Amino acid sequence: MSTPSELATVYAALILHDDCIAITAEKIAALIKAAGVEVESYWPSLFAKLLEKKSVDDLIMNVGSGGGSGAVTMAAPSAGGAAAAPAAAAVEEKQEEPKDESDDDLGFSLFD
Repeated sequence: MSTPSELATVYAALILHDDCIAITAEKIAALIKAAGVEVESYWPSLFAKLLEKKSVDDLIMNVGSGGGSGAVTMAAPSAGGAAAAPAAAAVEEKQEEPKDESDDDLGFSLFD
């Protein structure tokens, strides 16, 4: 769960990014101060250092993809990468769930 200090810092960084302004600790702190929010002094510099090395666009586009991966292939290819493609295809086929026909029988679906 995010604290108000974290949220204020994130929003300030997003405002700077949206306006195509370089994200620095000083600019983040200035925006937070202008908003009348009090945050611990380390938040602006922490976020500025993080965003020096990361693309804000990449972070925004991957917001829902965090955490671990769902499926892990256990077999490692012994000779080159040729075996990796069939293994990945087999995992994808197993993940597909059969269509539940009970909704079709009723003539409606929960998501229609």
